[in-house]
Amino acid sequence: MRRPGTLALAMAGALIAASCGSSGGGGTPTGPSTPPAGGGGGGTQTPVTITITGQGGTLAFTPNPATIGQGQMVVFKNNDVVAHHVMLDDGSVQTPDIAPGATSAPVAMANGGATTYHCTIHPGMVGGFNGAIAAPPPNCSQAYCVGGG
Repeated sequence: MRRPGTLALAMAGALIAASCGSSGGGGTPTGPSTPPAGGGGGGTQTPVTITITGQGGTLAFTPNPATIGQGQMVVFKNNDVVAHHVMLDDGSVQTPDIAPGATSAPVAMANGGATTYHCTIHPGMVGGFNGAIAAPPPNCSQAYCVGGG
């Protein structure tokens, strides 16, 4: 009689341990890429929101350039009517496609320095962090280029 009870107790303990282990996602934001070392103090706790606002090249991201600290979390809020996909120009960070009205998952900016980014769907749509100002590609004529139509 003890054996079935012991087995049930062992299985219950294993289930509890497994469910506790799978909720470890809470530890992810405080991993090595998010400590405030050298960057914005308490600002690493609240993500910076970059709003995607439609046409106009460098004006399509607001604020642009944005100020972030090392390890700062950033989210992109798409207030446009089409999808966007944001990538740092050095390729180190990118979002999945962001549908109209959606917000990206927070991404950690490991480098708190001056860097630029663009929309991979609309390459003329550019932005920057910490004073970096990006320029659209040469001969850009799409709606998201500065002066484009």
